[in-house]
Amino acid sequence: MLTHTAGGWTNDGNDPMFRAPTLGHAQLIATTLRTQPLSTAPGTAYAYSNFGYCLLGRVIEAVTSRPYAVHVAAAVLRPAGATATEVGRNTRAERLHNEVRYHAAGAGDPYGMNVARMDAHGGWVATAADLVGVLSHMDGAASPALLAPDSVRTMTTPWRAKADYAHGWVVNARGNWWHAGVLPGTTSIVVRTHSGFSWAALVNSGGPSSGLVEPLDLLMWQMARAVKSWEV
Repeated sequence: MLTHTAGGWTNDGNDPMFRAPTLGHAQLIATTLRTQPLSTAPGTAYAYSNFGYCLLGRVIEAVTSRPYAVHVAAAVLRPAGATATEVGRNTRAERLHNEVRYHAAGAGDPYGMNVARMDAHGGWVATAADLVGVLSHMDGAASPALLAPDSVRTMTTPWRAKADYAHGWVVNARGNWWHAGVLPGTTSIVVRTHSGFSWAALVNSGGPSSGLVEPLDLLMWQMARAVKSWEV
């Protein structure tokens, strides 16, 4: 599931995570497993799957015996100093303290999704600084390190089904790893370069067909290259 090779439930018009918004995690999982069989053998083909990450969130809950968001906050966010990151809510009226208002670019309603149910595959509300903090602590560029060196190598090593995707990260031969995110009303990208330099950018507009990811990525690379020296 980390490599999006579970064999089904891809991010298309039949994505389980954007259907039946009134169902909770357990009901959605049971319904999906009953009605949407796998289309390929697990491990053989890449197909981006939000539902697979929803399942991983429930695995974390089973292993740690506590809610997914509680465990992530304790094991990842607080050690990284990412104190402004929380799982989002579903309506404009429920938005978190200092959370922006979202504006769709094209089709889709930013407030028409069950964001809370999307916790493990993109339901978090974060600041760019928090995302960079997590990246900096992930491999020990900042202390404490969240992962052991062997785990970082596994996480960033391409999987056989797709040469530029590892375990949760897009990767390239230069040693850069990154990921983008797009939902109705938001576009984001987070990058960790081979030199250990990291950045994140968040926009409160966008949509699956908005085409904002590549311009945002290019803008951030141009900004990073334009600065000749950085204060530490």
